[in-house]
Amino acid sequence: MIDLEDLPQNIGNPARRALKELGYTHLEQLTEWTEKDLLAIHGVGPKAVRIIREALHEQNLSFTTKT
Repeated sequence: MIDLEDLPQNIGNPARRALKELGYTHLEQLTEWTEKDLLAIHGVGPKAVRIIREALHEQNLSFTTKT
């Protein structure tokens, strides 16, 4: 079976589950979020946001700055 998800593996299961429940399974989808909004999701903490920010940066992407 091919894994179609590309969220960073090291964000932790609570963050992964929370994002998946909201329909977010791809890193690029998270460019629609601000860091503040992502932190407001139960299960997503500062460490997960840092890891996602670094993964986005590696692909020349970033969180949105729109609120």
